[in-house]
Amino acid sequence: MWPAHRGAGRSLVPDTFAPAGESTNESPAMTGQRPRFSTVSVAIAGLAALSALSGCGGPERVQTEAAAAQVATIGVNSYLWRASLDTLSFMPLVQADSAGGVIVTDWYSNPENPAERMKMTVSILDTDLRADALRVAASRQVAHGGGWVDAPVQAATVQKLEDIILTRARELRRNAVIG
Repeated sequence: MWPAHRGAGRSLVPDTFAPAGESTNESPAMTGQRPRFSTVSVAIAGLAALSALSGCGGPERVQTEAAAAQVATIGVNSYLWRASLDTLSFMPLVQADSAGGVIVTDWYSNPENPAERMKMTVSILDTDLRADALRVAASRQVAHGGGWVDAPVQAATVQKLEDIILTRARELRRNAVIG
């Protein structure tokens, strides 16, 4: 028979097995009883075990960096998303869908060259920070005869924009990992 719960939280040893004033040389296994530990004692023992295990494991920094490359609380890689918005911040936005990873700008004319305008579409295709997770498409028009006529975009222009976005995304990730 178990005595009333005495000394809760004060000891890591079980409460006595015999009623107060009686002593026994029998172990709980022999009497069919099991030791009763206080809730606090069990909690302290659990915390001690967890803290001992926290030192176990592998290279934690590698895991942190790997996880940081896959930050995707918005449906796509957060670093690529933020870097794309930062890079295109000078252009007016028509659409910015973080769940689908699509950014579409409106037509933009450089004040130094008003006879030309550009429109960009950035698609983020993955949750990983990788070069193939980013696709940039550009449209260009030139003023001709009072209207706008489609003109070819140099491949180097699109490639340069992709490089700028990827460099900015890596910088954001590096700052987040290092602190």
